Order: sequence, then structure tokens, then C-alpha cells
Amino acid sequence: MSSSSVTEVTATCPQASSRPERLDTYNFNQALQTIMDITRELDTRGLNCPLPILKAKKTLAEMTAGQTLKVIATDPGSMRDFQAFAKQTGNELLEQVTNGDEFTIILRRR
Repeated sequence: MSSSSVTEVTATCPQASSRPERLDTYNFNQALQTIMDITRELDTRGLNCPLPILKAKKTLAEMTAGQTLKVIATDPGSMRDFQAFAKQTGNELLEQVTNGDEFTIILRRR
């Protein structure tokens, strides 16, 4: 019998005040559309918490299981908020991407 070993990997998160580097994204939205079959898109740019979450919740309620929702937000707390939202509601968080001052969140309806 061979023994197996477990390697622990620890990652450190940057300070909350530090901004992530801008992604080099050539036509990011088109690439996302090609990779994933986005059912609905919700533009929440300019809205602050809790409005992006509330609008996403309403939109997801109108969708059927398995459909995907792309949310575009500018609220810096959106990334964290949508992680908690997905965990609480059972909707699947497929992707989160920062592109400059915009945040793109992809959710799959449970």
C-alpha cells in the first residue's frame, strides 16, 4: 500500500483597500457570452447595496431552474454580497470577474 500525503495551500487575500489589477480583457462580454449561455442580463451599474441583490433576486424569481443570469454592477461590495446571496439562496455562483470599476457576476438559477 502506498501512503498518500495531503498538501495544504494557504492563500492570503489583499487588504480591502487595495485594488486588484485591471484584467487584460479583450471583448470580455463577448467571450463570456460565447462560453456560457447567458439567459438574462441585469445592469445594476450605479446602484448601491442592497439594490443589485434585490434586483437579481427579482429577476431570478422570473427565471426557470438552470437558466443563467449575468449581473453587471459597480458597487464594490457586490462581489462579497453575491457570494453570500448564492450561499443563502442555493443559486449557483458560476463566475465573478472584476474589470476596472465594473463587476460581472454570473448566477445559475436553482
